[in-house]
Amino acid sequence: MKMMDCVELIVEKSKYAKEGVHKGMQGVIWEPECKNGCWVVLFPQYGDKEDIADLYISEDDLKIIPVMDARVNERIKAQFENPGNSSKSLAEKPDDLSGYLI
Repeated sequence: MKMMDCVELIVEKSKYAKEGVHKGMQGVIWEPECKNGCWVVLFPQYGDKEDIADLYISEDDLKIIPVMDARVNERIKAQFENPGNSSKSLAEKPDDLSGYLI
């Protein structure tokens, strides 16, 4: 890998998710050298929107892709921010068992 290579994150890890970066997101290597097995990767959004993050990502957690598409990042980001996400709605709305008969 080298600076300006397009890459995709191939794992979901909490240390990346804390910064808003999730498996499948695409970015570009942003510094010329790898440090301790990690690259600084910039994960942009489409157009003039603010970047999602620039993080040190382990080389083992990345794969090189031919072309980056920031719209992919926005779709993935929306899945984690959408209040209608089923995993979040289940946790926020526990079952009401008050009318349950045995």
